[in-house]
Amino acid sequence: MTKTTSKHLNDEQEALIREAVKQAESGTSGEIAPMLVAESDDYREAAVHFAMIMATLLALIAGLISHDTSVWLFIPLTFIFYLPLLALALRLPSLKLAFTPTARVRAIVQQRAVRAFHEKGLHRTREENGILIFISLLERKVWILGDRGINKVIPPERWSALASALAVGIREGRMVDTLVTTITEVGDILKQHFPHRKDDSNELPDLIEE
Repeated sequence: MTKTTSKHLNDEQEALIREAVKQAESGTSGEIAPMLVAESDDYREAAVHFAMIMATLLALIAGLISHDTSVWLFIPLTFIFYLPLLALALRLPSLKLAFTPTARVRAIVQQRAVRAFHEKGLHRTREENGILIFISLLERKVWILGDRGINKVIPPERWSALASALAVGIREGRMVDTLVTTITEVGDILKQHFPHRKDDSNELPDLIEE
């Protein structure tokens, strides 16, 4: 596979991950593809909500200070404050995330992982045994998705504990070490059901980034 320069990892970290995938795949015909994305969504609706709430609040405060709470002052001030606040929110991903409900964030990351699974061709491996370890860095969330061949013999719930442990490692600043451990454990699980074949080839990238 063609190597590209990593946007989220230094050379040593990238080498560790690629080597972990290589070693894990040496005992199985399964294909393991870790994927890192900066964020799963632009959260534009959260930026709008933040700007509207803060603009309304600032306009109200300005009205109280000036002793003028009429709509003729309140509405223009709200619009005046809204645009710069929206521009600020759009430039600060963490701020947008803070104004997005946790359940909504979880659903967004899951949807992005499913889309990536198909966009990156994990459903096209010979034995339908590709597995995606999807990491969304802004949200610090992880989804592990297996193809049909894997899901026939390994329930998707089997990956939940690994995904949770990896998410904890990311939040604690141990992403690379925890990812390497996760890749190794995924490989150990896959080799029980998909042993290595002599004619096996590397069908997926050892690291995907966007």
